[in-house]
Amino acid sequence: MGYACPVCDEHVPDAEHLADHLAFAAVTGASDHEAWLDEHAAGWEEGGTDDLAPRVTEHAETVEFEVETEPVEGHAHDHGHGSNGPAVDTSGAGALGGEAQRILEEAAEMTREMTGDSTESPNERAADDGDAVEDAEGETE
Repeated sequence: MGYACPVCDEHVPDAEHLADHLAFAAVTGASDHEAWLDEHAAGWEEGGTDDLAPRVTEHAETVEFEVETEPVEGHAHDHGHGSNGPAVDTSGAGALGGEAQRILEEAAEMTREMTGDSTESPNERAADDGDAVEDAEGETE
């Protein structure tokens, strides 16, 4: 058993995938998904997958859904279950078109800016700031 998206009838295996599908479609420009979420799950963008899943499944039809058990090449196995938000693979492992890849990279950058997270090492950040950083042996780099 799984769920059918109440907007586009996409079949997904569970509540978390349905929440991620709706939210991802909405944030990547699918106005129909965004409008549905605004109407049926007000404040959807403030919570994560765990918060959104039960709110959307009450409006979704359950469907028979066969789960593919064969490994898919390049498929990320960590779907962010139990996380605070949809998991997005920005590693380039998936086969995305140029526009989709650009959107994902922009979203990842916006997320890093919002959370103050950076992929730079402390030394790279210090170099950007003009400050010296001591390495593990206490030497200044």
